[in-house]
Amino acid sequence: MTENPRTTSPADSPEDDAHFLQRLQPSRLVLPIVIGLGVVGFMFWRSYKPGDLAPLANARWEWLLITLLVLLARDFGYIYRIRHIAERELNYRQSLDVIMIWEFASCVLPSAVGGTAVASFILHKEGITLGKSMAYVMVTALMDNLYYVLMVPLVILVAGAGLYPHEALQGGFIATLRVLFVVSYVGVTAYAGLMLYAIFINPRSVRRVLVRLFSMLVLKRWRRKAYHHGQEMARASVQLRGNPAIYWWRAAASTFFVWTARYLVIGCLIAAFVPMGVETFLFIFARNLTYKVLLLLAITPGGAGIVEGAFPTFFGKFIGTATLTSFMVLLYRVVTYYLYLVLGTIFLPRWVARVFRK
Repeated sequence: MTENPRTTSPADSPEDDAHFLQRLQPSRLVLPIVIGLGVVGFMFWRSYKPGDLAPLANARWEWLLITLLVLLARDFGYIYRIRHIAERELNYRQSLDVIMIWEFASCVLPSAVGGTAVASFILHKEGITLGKSMAYVMVTALMDNLYYVLMVPLVILVAGAGLYPHEALQGGFIATLRVLFVVSYVGVTAYAGLMLYAIFINPRSVRRVLVRLFSMLVLKRWRRKAYHHGQEMARASVQLRGNPAIYWWRAAASTFFVWTARYLVIGCLIAAFVPMGVETFLFIFARNLTYKVLLLLAITPGGAGIVEGAFPTFFGKFIGTATLTSFMVLLYRVVTYYLYLVLGTIFLPRWVARVFRK
């Protein structure tokens, strides 16, 4: 796909550069850190009992090492995936920067928005045309959605009724969670189907349907965004249709790898302090799928407060005491959230200096 070199793309304007930097400025770290640590502190204050943290002295260091390896493998998987999906237009240094800033954006933006909202801007600043950047981000979103669509039936077979935290919630809350889970799954499935149809079959018809749908009185305020989204799908279709089957197989395999590693982290951390069998480990993995539903709806930056507050409900059963569970929440957020806040503050200034100088 080619772009008119005399046409300034939206991501080229100084206003958009300033808007991007404003959304990721360091002052935005204060709110999620205060909320997250505040919730964990309250959990410790409410639940602490002397002796509840005794299992920490008998930690199985091999599982902590496995957790570290899983985190590293996940990040290397992300680096490989974005470089492959971008058709090797990025070198490994650029791919590392893209992933670190993408993760950082996911930490400082609401979970319902996520780092995807700025991903095409990041790729475009690395020298990839705007049309291609949108196409590559669309591929990552498509693969992420397909992973969720395909894994949910498998974990239901594994966990059955154990997919929902019956031991921690009353029947009414379980029913609400089940409805949210089903609605979320149907929505993700429909969106993935729409993207497949738009990319590989008829992008223009999808654009027309979106515009007509969002021309309704209730949805009219989002009509412009719907039109642009349809345009992105049409551009992505032109860019991606000619890719060989091996391109899609590698994109799918790397997506399976990184998301599976992402969902293994909680089980590995718990196994470091609480003995468990294979069946329990698989149950923890399965509950990550319902746990994710709450994160999709989170409106706080990085899901701060919601992630911490919901963790005991979903995984406290497998840990034991409330105090140990509170510690596990803190440890989980350190390795999956606060770590990337720190890395983001290191990578972002260097990346900005490099790409904005270009």
